[in-house]
Amino acid sequence: MSDPASPADSPAQGDQAPPESEGLTVDAGLKPAGPTPSQSRFQVDLVTEAAGAAARDASENASGDKAAPVSEEAASGEEAKGRFRVVNFVDPSGAESPPDGAPEGYQNGDTVMSESSLHSSTGGQHQYHYDTHTNTYYLRTFGHNTIDAVPNIDFYRQTAAPLGDKLIRPTLSELHDELDKEPFEDGFANGEELTPAEEAAAKEAADSKGVTKFGWVKGVLVRCMLNIWGVMLFIRMTWIVGQAGIVYSCLIVAMATVVTTITGVSTSAIATNGFVRGGGAYYLISRSLGPEFGGSIGLIFAFANAVAVAMYVVGFAETFVELLGSADLVMIDPVNDVRIVGVITVILLLGISVAGMEWEAKAQIFLLIILITAIFNYFIGSFIPVEEKKQYGFFGYDTTILLENMGPDFRGETFFSVFSIFFPAATGILAGANISGDLADPQQAIPRGTLLAILITGIVYLGVAISTGGCISRDAPGPAMTLNATEGFGNCTDFSCLDFSYCKPGPGMDDKSICKFGLHNDFQVMSTVAGFSPLITAGIFSATLSSALASLVSAPKVFQALCKDNIYPGIGWFGKGFGKNNEPLRGYILTFFIALAFILIAELNAIAPIISNFFLASYALINFSVFHASLANSPGWRPSFKWYNMWVSLAGAGLCCVVMFVINWWAALLTNVIVMSLYIYVSYKKPDVNWGSSTQALTYHQALTNSLQLCGIADHVKTYRPQCLVMTGAPNARPALLNLVHAFTKNVGLMVCGHVRVTNRKPNFKEMNNDIVRYQRWLLNNNSKAFYTPVLAEDLRQGTQYLLQAVGLGRLKPNTLVVGFKNNWRDGDLREVETYVNLIHDAFDLQYGAVILRLSEGLDISHIQGQDDTSGMKDVVVSIDMSKDSDGDSSKLSSKATSVQNSPAVQKEDDDDGKAPTQPLLKKDKKSPTVPLNVADQKLLEASQQFQKKQGKGTVDVWWLFDDGGLTLLIPYLLTNKKKWKDCKIRVFIGGKINRIDHDRRAMATLLSKFRIDFSDITVLGDINTKPKSESVAAFTQLVEPYRLKEDDMEQEAAEKLKAEEPWRITDNELELYKAKSNRQIRLNELLKEHSSTANLIVMSMPLARKGAVSSGLYMAWLETLSKDLPPLLLVRGNHQSVLTFYS
Repeated sequence: MSDPASPADSPAQGDQAPPESEGLTVDAGLKPAGPTPSQSRFQVDLVTEAAGAAARDASENASGDKAAPVSEEAASGEEAKGRFRVVNFVDPSGAESPPDGAPEGYQNGDTVMSESSLHSSTGGQHQYHYDTHTNTYYLRTFGHNTIDAVPNIDFYRQTAAPLGDKLIRPTLSELHDELDKEPFEDGFANGEELTPAEEAAAKEAADSKGVTKFGWVKGVLVRCMLNIWGVMLFIRMTWIVGQAGIVYSCLIVAMATVVTTITGVSTSAIATNGFVRGGGAYYLISRSLGPEFGGSIGLIFAFANAVAVAMYVVGFAETFVELLGSADLVMIDPVNDVRIVGVITVILLLGISVAGMEWEAKAQIFLLIILITAIFNYFIGSFIPVEEKKQYGFFGYDTTILLENMGPDFRGETFFSVFSIFFPAATGILAGANISGDLADPQQAIPRGTLLAILITGIVYLGVAISTGGCISRDAPGPAMTLNATEGFGNCTDFSCLDFSYCKPGPGMDDKSICKFGLHNDFQVMSTVAGFSPLITAGIFSATLSSALASLVSAPKVFQALCKDNIYPGIGWFGKGFGKNNEPLRGYILTFFIALAFILIAELNAIAPIISNFFLASYALINFSVFHASLANSPGWRPSFKWYNMWVSLAGAGLCCVVMFVINWWAALLTNVIVMSLYIYVSYKKPDVNWGSSTQALTYHQALTNSLQLCGIADHVKTYRPQCLVMTGAPNARPALLNLVHAFTKNVGLMVCGHVRVTNRKPNFKEMNNDIVRYQRWLLNNNSKAFYTPVLAEDLRQGTQYLLQAVGLGRLKPNTLVVGFKNNWRDGDLREVETYVNLIHDAFDLQYGAVILRLSEGLDISHIQGQDDTSGMKDVVVSIDMSKDSDGDSSKLSSKATSVQNSPAVQKEDDDDGKAPTQPLLKKDKKSPTVPLNVADQKLLEASQQFQKKQGKGTVDVWWLFDDGGLTLLIPYLLTNKKKWKDCKIRVFIGGKINRIDHDRRAMATLLSKFRIDFSDITVLGDINTKPKSESVAAFTQLVEPYRLKEDDMEQEAAEKLKAEEPWRITDNELELYKAKSNRQIRLNELLKEHSSTANLIVMSMPLARKGAVSSGLYMAWLETLSKDLPPLLLVRGNHQSVLTFYS
């Protein structure tokens, strides 16, 4: 291999694995100071139970103030806790029940910021280690000496586990690696020093004792019932019965209940598929469908709850002002009175909320008691007919009234308009789920409380609809009533002898009745029926205030969860929690001001439909989440609530969408526009979170299904795609090769970056696994649509054979091998030349096409200090240090895992694609000075970036000398279709005879037009076989001279032995036999310089060397002679199967 000071451009030269001391280790600058363990952590001695217990006691006593003490009962109940290091120091003995609702100040443990955590045992910064130093070396499982652990729930907790201590099981390496191998070089091998994140989590966990948690009754059932009943029960339900009749009213209630029941079932399924944190609908949707849908719904759901506070408060204020008006008490005027009462009310509600969840819960219980009392008050009053109430339309239960009210009597309304007025009453089913972080057991509380609340409230609504329709007439004139047959009531004691037909609106009355009472005309008719009418007013107050209070609590809780996930910039300040309950006080203040702004409007008829649609959008996505998760068929979808069906959930999602448009079509459109806008924003922002959403699961499921389907489809020339195995080595080592191939495979075909790591020592699979994660993330962050696949092998050829045979999945398998030209082939070990040429032979043997890219400056930039930039990764980056490669192999990487802050990453300037480094000076971090480049390296760096830039007006010259199936023509066609190459025109050069130039040009033009490939010019070369210049021939003779066998100057036996030892040697017979072909390569180079010296890219048919007949030395001399002193040259040879067709 070449010296690292010069660009070595052989493809994917194998990486010599560094010695153990140079492997992937934790940066010394980041390690906590500590003793180096002198004993192997895998030492096993016979111990007694007493000794093990003593060791555990000593460990607990030695932990000092770093950890909360664990009670003796806990230690005896869970023996493993004495054997494993505790990551989150939650004291389970500090409260009567385990703190299963962690303070929301916790870092969300289910947010995986980088894949590096999957390989933490190999040196990632955020890793936890199984502790055998501080507790004991000598563990006993089933009475035997082993560090293997039995199943334990604490192994499965997340990083910030609110339900208990996070324990780390022994890693596979600790159980499987050799005993004499120390996994950790120095420092605290067991990671007993806490990271700042761990310290913060431990501190909040220690402060979490005494947190108020609610059961399913107080936390979910009460809240849902209060929100669902609301003001609709007392003020609008009677009017709905008057308009729609008993049958349609029951149908309306049933339809709304069906929607909410399906949504409740879906909510229950999601809530029981793992631990639920705070955030309600946002948490459920984001963890199911991902941050895109979750982030968009979370924002509008929190806003809808904030505005709902204003709606309920204004409803309360209007009723209160009406009472004041009935007593002739007016402060200013009705509108301003509503504002004044509303402001005072919301301030009082804010005070209750800020006082703490316990006070808020007590207030809800008090309001529920009043509400239930009011409901019973109505039903009791309906059985007590009072003579004076008949003039208001209440006659007691009467068959005539029941039959009269059975059918509809729409006055200015329709069935769907009445339904749209009622449905907002059903939008309170998530009131309990919204405070999921404050529930003792959300998995049990949410399903039980939500579904029971839907059942109870649905029954009550149906009961009220039937009851009011059976005892109250649609119209009644009130005290000034006129009877049809008698004066006063006379002998008329029931509804059958009365005629209220004159109350019905006539022509020109705009559907307004002249009567002021009855179901149609009096919203307060339930007060008339009730046994004690002030209780109904108290019930209205209770319903409005409880709903406002629930919304005032829900909005900040949802918003707090959204802030913590950092989906939107600039809102994190509102997510800070205060006190033992982690109350979002800043969120409360924000909700207060939003509610205050809408209260001051005092007219919410325009905004109310939007709020209902916001709630319905949330319900639709919750239902869709269940369908989506079931469709993805992920093994992680295992809800303990089994009474759901994916198709019912899908129907529920569809129903919610239909109801949105039924309620208000323009509000539904506006809601969809807002949701999609936020979805697009979050998708563009791409928050670095990994929640294991069903979107990920379905993506895998679809990819697997489609891959299997592809296997059953035979290849066809019309569907051919260049699928390239590109021997880049490390993907950032040869950017020109990567970028050029990416240009014609992006969104067209498969691209795999092959990397052969050459090692003769014990293979380091851990380091290779880290490289897979590291470089795949680098490719993604650089918008390179490619896969990275490394292999460990004894030499480059063996590794390439592995890749050629094994890379791919079904039809998604490479069909073209792409390598860089070995510029330094004359300088290094010629065995490498033999290996290089054999790569091409192997590709052809396996029916691959072959492509070689040559830049005169070279391709490999890995030796240039700073060109190891993998800073696109958030957690772990690579530091490629060539100074330790004493054998001069420029592709042997010595890697260290470093933090982002200490990364020697290059600061890059972006081009139009946002990823191209354009600065000749490489800016290092603070620990490394800016390094100027020498002239050769600067030219190399500039050349490596030329395919990242937009190509100006120029040409792509295609020298299609031999028909290889069309790959030589297809690649430039695909290139010039890309944005960066669209200004380049294709010029085609073909061989021909001098006396048939026009004929050959017309024939090629006809063929290209049939292929539908645009070209700017066709040149027929009639002088290819002309004898090259003598100086060119002399240069070729001088080039091959060092590689000649010269068998005529030695004994035959000695010549054969030398040829066997050095197969790249060129025999005199071979040189003479292929003299004409050698002259053709010399002549073609002269023609290339004459016709294509200014081309942006040359694509040329690659000369073939017959295996076993042409030595590698002669073949490399052909390639060198053909491609020297030219613009970027792509030598292409397909596998001689057609890749172009002119048939439809």
